[in-house]
Amino acid sequence: MRMKLEVVKLLAPEGCNLILGSAHFIKTVEDLHESLVNSVPGIKFGIGFCESSGPCLVRHSGNDPKLERLASEKAFELACGHCFLIFIRDAYPINVLNAIKQVPEVCSIFCATANPVEVIIAETEQGRGILGVVDGFGSKGIEGPEEEAERKEFLRRIGYKL
Repeated sequence: MRMKLEVVKLLAPEGCNLILGSAHFIKTVEDLHESLVNSVPGIKFGIGFCESSGPCLVRHSGNDPKLERLASEKAFELACGHCFLIFIRDAYPINVLNAIKQVPEVCSIFCATANPVEVIIAETEQGRGILGVVDGFGSKGIEGPEEEAERKEFLRRIGYKL
């Protein structure tokens, strides 16, 4: 048996974040849609979900046609069994991750980020699967007192800390 490795690059549009995960059932796309609209009023999103049995289609949903099309196209490029890709705008992953994790079909989350992502994929005779992701860039150093103060000030400026 032979295995091929491939890297698929994902880049969230300006002002968006992406969430990449795995799930296990055809109703995942509808349940993810409901979890997103119930989490953040006014959130904009698109979902692509790779079905890995039967017709093996990319199922999709969303309330922003451009994000839905992008999520569908990138999910098709991944073509990995039961993975889902969500692009969100007007919300952050921190606002929706717990709701997504509570969707009964969701198995795991690979990443949730605004960074460029490289998805490492293995392909065998049977199909394709995600081995892991490279989320953003490598560390350049260790935070010092100045960077710590900047981090704390930033979190308060955007309203995530008192």
